Amino acid sequence: MKPRCLIVDDEPMAREVLKRYFEKLPVLNLVGECSNAIDAFVFLQSNKVDILFLDIRMPELLGTELLQSLKNPPKVIFTTAYKEYALDGFELDAVDYLLKPIRFDRFLRAVNKAMPGSVNPHLEISEPERKSGIDSIYLRIDRRQVRIILEDILYIESAKDYVKIFTADQMFLTRQTITGLEELLNENEFVRIHRSFIVPVKKIKSFTHELVEIHKKELPIGKFYLNHFLKIMDAAIS
Repeated sequence: MKPRCLIVDDEPMAREVLKRYFEKLPVLNLVGECSNAIDAFVFLQSNKVDILFLDIRMPELLGTELLQSLKNPPKVIFTTAYKEYALDGFELDAVDYLLKPIRFDRFLRAVNKAMPGSVNPHLEISEPERKSGIDSIYLRIDRRQVRIILEDILYIESAKDYVKIFTADQMFLTRQTITGLEELLNENEFVRIHRSFIVPVKKIKSFTHELVEIHKKELPIGKFYLNHFLKIMDAAIS
């Protein structure tokens, strides 16, 4: 019988990422999704679940509090953007702890921990996980889920454990790594030019082998990223 799985997360984008991964794994049965822990508690009272993909930091009731309230909890894989919750998760006997944004290979490893041998840990994604049809992403900013229109982004800059997203009108600051945010973006529409910068291809006004100009702003191109950047630009120009 296919392992029955439930996603519990208040972030729409986080749920969408996990659902795309489930689509790649027909050996799993996604029986539902909940946007908060209270709805999940109700769902679990009348539905059997084998693996619970559970966010920790949610309004009203934390994921850890939900798990503590269950008499016979399923196997739990915690999903969160906050490293500091890892210890709490493992103290509650969680199978694994996935840090957002969740990579497909880590998702596979976590499922195999919960249900050993259920999936091939070396399975490759048959098509790009980053879809060009996505026109926005939701990011946690000041305790809110804020929708960022991808078309509005001028560039993205790393700031240690945070990322700055610049538009023509404002700057958004979110607790996120630039590599993690890169995973959510279509690689043909957004290109990493430096360890600290990601830029939208369509917004590039001019470039050299050292600099990119966007909206009267010059950004450096790192040597490590130059070849890939030129490959993307060749495809965009041709």
